[in-house]
Amino acid sequence: MKQLVAFDLDGTLAESKQPLSDWMAEAVADLLTVAHVAVISGGDWPQFEKQVASQLPPRADLTRLWLMPTTGTKLYTYRNDTWSPAYAELFDDAQKEAIFAAFDSALEATGFVPDETWGERIEDRGSQITFSALGQQAPIHAKEVWDPDFAKRKIIQADLRTRLPGLSINMGGATSIDITREGVDKGYGLKKLRDASEIPLDAMMFIGDAIFPGGNDYPAKELGLDTVRVRDPKETLAVIEAIVACQKA
Repeated sequence: MKQLVAFDLDGTLAESKQPLSDWMAEAVADLLTVAHVAVISGGDWPQFEKQVASQLPPRADLTRLWLMPTTGTKLYTYRNDTWSPAYAELFDDAQKEAIFAAFDSALEATGFVPDETWGERIEDRGSQITFSALGQQAPIHAKEVWDPDFAKRKIIQADLRTRLPGLSINMGGATSIDITREGVDKGYGLKKLRDASEIPLDAMMFIGDAIFPGGNDYPAKELGLDTVRVRDPKETLAVIEAIVACQKA
């Protein structure tokens, strides 16, 4: 019996950068009656608040929900009727400048410059720098066709790793690449969650859409957690319903 179920966000609980659907919000509330729930993803807190925290029904037990923005380099918990950060690990200015320069050089070297972009392509999330190939506001349909097999981002990722030794560089979402401190990935975040929640790793499971080598969910599998790879939120819903039924039984 698992004490905590951890999820990726975009492509798993919700469509890219979209709020939880009503049916997913109700399913998460059901899951919170039988287990703790964590959400760990590359977005920063404002995105988590928009997509998750503000979407759950009043019956949801938020004290059992752990929200982990920027690949777990931040942790927010609900105490005294408000969300507040338990910790945040930030890049310094020199590190940020080096990362911005590396992104520019990598894009020029690899040649993956899209014909159209929507909004800023590089976002400073404090503890994580995120590159979104089509821009932060790109529509879902454009994201789905730009790099469906991750081939383009694997080439950009390999180039960045030569330019930024000592940093973690992982693919996330539909078109993004996340850069964090060395050793920081979802496995790192889950270990931080273990320490904060006092729930052992073998009592956790992880659900995500990128559980494959090079995917930003794969470190959860490497950490030894039981994992379930899903294709989309509808498949996640079926998994949640099965977990709730098993836990209640």
